[in-house]
Amino acid sequence: MADPTPVIDALRAESKELDLLVAELSPEQWALATPAPGWTVAHQIAHLVWTDRAALLAVTDQRAFAREVETALTSPGDFVDNGAEEGAGKPPEQLIGDWRAGREALEDALRAAPDGARFPWYGPPMSTASMATARLMETWAHGLDVADALGVPRIAPSDRLRHITRLGVRTRDFAFGVHGLTPPFEEFRVELASPTGELWEYGPEDATDRVTGPALDFCLLVTQRAHRADLTLRADGPDADRWLDIAQAFAGPPGKGRAPGKEST
Repeated sequence: MADPTPVIDALRAESKELDLLVAELSPEQWALATPAPGWTVAHQIAHLVWTDRAALLAVTDQRAFAREVETALTSPGDFVDNGAEEGAGKPPEQLIGDWRAGREALEDALRAAPDGARFPWYGPPMSTASMATARLMETWAHGLDVADALGVPRIAPSDRLRHITRLGVRTRDFAFGVHGLTPPFEEFRVELASPTGELWEYGPEDATDRVTGPALDFCLLVTQRAHRADLTLRADGPDADRWLDIAQAFAGPPGKGRAPGKEST
C-alpha cells in the first residue's frame, strides 16, 4: 500500500506557492482574465475551493458526496462553472480565507484516512494517495492559469511533478474512454526527463508504443495547459500517438484543451 504522506506534503507545498502568488493581489488583479474562457483569477481560486470541498465530502461524508454527484448529473455541462462563478463573486479576502480553511481541512482528513481507504469521485474511486494527487494536479494546473493572467512565471518546476506524471500515465484508459474509444490492450512505455535530470519510467521496456520527452511537457499535456504542437513530446506507435491528442488527467467530460501557441508560462 503506497504511503500517501509524500503526495500530501507535495500538495501542501504547491498550495503554499500559489497562496504566495495571490495573497497580496489587488481587486483589479483578482478580476484579470485567465486562459480559461470566462474565468478570472478569482474563478480559478474559487474552483479550487469548490473541488477541495467536494473532495472533503468524498473523504468524510460519502452520502453527502453522492448527493453532490446527483446534482452534477442534472447539469453536467454547468456544475463546475456554476461553482466557480458563485465563489468568484465573494470578496477576495473571504475567497482566499475559504480556500485556506478548506484545503487545511482536506489535508487533515487525508492524513487521518485509514489504510486502504477508497473514496468516490466523479471518475473512478480513488485511494488516499490518488485523491491527494488529483488535488495536487489541479492546484498546479490552475496555478499556471493564475500566473498567466498575472504575467509572471511560476516557480521553476520541481520533482513534485512526478506525482502528476504518474497520474497522467494511470489515466490513459480513462482518456480513451471519455472520448468513446476502446483503450489499447497493451501498456505503453513512458520515459520522461524530470526537472532535475532524472529519468522517470513507466510501463514495460519492450512495449511497442512509447512516449518520451520532458516531464514538464507531459504534465502540461495531461492537464491540457498546452497544445501538443507546442510541446516536445514524442510518440512512437499509432496508439501512443492517438493518446497524445486526447490525454487528460482530470475527471469529467473531454476537455477542450488549448489552441496552438497558447501554452502556459
